[in-house]
Amino acid sequence: TLLVVAFIASSLLGVYQLNWNDFLLLFKSIIDDTVAVNPTDAYIFFDVRMPRTILAIIMGAGLAVTGTSLQGMFKNPLATPGIIGITAGSALFAAVAIVLGSTIKSFLPEILHYSLISIAAFIGALLVMILVYSISFKNGKTHVVIMLLAGVAIAALAEATTGFLTFISKDDELRDLTFWRLGSLGAANWSKVMILFSINLICLSLLLGNGKALNAMMLGEENARHLGINVKQYHAKIIWLSALVVGTSVAFAGTIAFVGLIVPYILRLLLGSDYRLILPLSALFGSVLLLTADIISRTTLAPIEIPIGIITAFMGAPVFILILLQFKKAL
Repeated sequence: TLLVVAFIASSLLGVYQLNWNDFLLLFKSIIDDTVAVNPTDAYIFFDVRMPRTILAIIMGAGLAVTGTSLQGMFKNPLATPGIIGITAGSALFAAVAIVLGSTIKSFLPEILHYSLISIAAFIGALLVMILVYSISFKNGKTHVVIMLLAGVAIAALAEATTGFLTFISKDDELRDLTFWRLGSLGAANWSKVMILFSINLICLSLLLGNGKALNAMMLGEENARHLGINVKQYHAKIIWLSALVVGTSVAFAGTIAFVGLIVPYILRLLLGSDYRLILPLSALFGSVLLLTADIISRTTLAPIEIPIGIITAFMGAPVFILILLQFKKAL
């Protein structure tokens, strides 16, 4: 119900107002092409609002599920793509592709030129994920404190490098870099929707079935092995799939943090720690969260659009503080 309400609100609200009757008429025109609709209404609805709305739904589900999977893998509620540096690494490589793209393209086949930013963002996410995991893994177990500190250090280095690239960039490159660093769904189109849908369909179908394995890992990696779980295989699976989802999301919408932190935290408060239940629900509530953030970003100061990364940061920072306070009480 929440997702349906958010979908309708996203379709209707904006600088160009559509009412409920317009919404029904436009939907009816999908089924019956003889239905007469206002051309402007049709353009705003089908070419502007719908791709953006669907992209938010797909992206929110992907970011929430990867955040939940990483938290289960590392057995820590702070282990999200943003906190452990994956998002920053992905954004850094996207920034490199933006600023140095003309040089890089001369060494690549032409077929890769149009996907350079997406490929770079995925490589950045994957390299940071592998690096953080390698630093924090020793003697058959993951050291969470080391993992978090490594993530903070790598994220700081990535941010500093991105800042340097911003400093040396040209005006057009600077505009693109600002977009990546603050996050926006304003460039959504049907091509991006189809690409992200295809990638997330594959990745989420593989991640959503990990509930039983993640429950076992919560007992400790050694206990999980005794229960027949191939821990190393599941770790590699989560790393690759999370990097692909986060990298593609950053490539299309820039840095959108905290979605993978807020959703699983709230679900665990309400439902406990059964990942067989939390994983599918995180996909649903991640979609609702990002869609709501997008509605807020483009309606609060309309016609000016607030970058969605700012909205999710405002939502996520208080939750992050609450988690830290919980840890403090447990000490």
